[in-house]
Amino acid sequence: MKLAEGLTLRADAVRRAEQLRARVTANARYQEGEPPAEDAAALLAEAGAVLGELESLIRRINRTNAATQVDGVTLTDLLARRDVLRLRHSVVTDAAGAAAGDKSRGAYRQLRSELKMVSALPVAQLRAEADDLARQLREVDTVIQRTNWQVDLLD
Repeated sequence: MKLAEGLTLRADAVRRAEQLRARVTANARYQEGEPPAEDAAALLAEAGAVLGELESLIRRINRTNAATQVDGVTLTDLLARRDVLRLRHSVVTDAAGAAAGDKSRGAYRQLRSELKMVSALPVAQLRAEADDLARQLREVDTVIQRTNWQVDLLD
């Protein structure tokens, strides 16, 4: 099985566990004299089995990510880089938007008598930085996705 397939199975297991959790809690109590819609104990046991599978998948994925080298860097390191690039991009784009006085932030004047807001940050420079971060993020993500389909999931 390829790493990408394992990641898909992990996502499915997370969704399934969440659905089972909701069904267990919905059926954990019922009105006396009325049967519950579903057997909460059976659902809880099923959730336990799904979570056991999820744990196994997470372990295998983590081992694979740590053991896989891409251009001298582990896949784990690339994932960390991608996560931080996403956060940096978010911070920089939010800063640029706030400094530009985006209308959604309510930072514009309606009357000449109102106080004028002045940018404390260089908007054009921040937007250029955001564009560069987005490019880096796309490049790293492309490498990660390609690797996910090339690498076999470890046992």
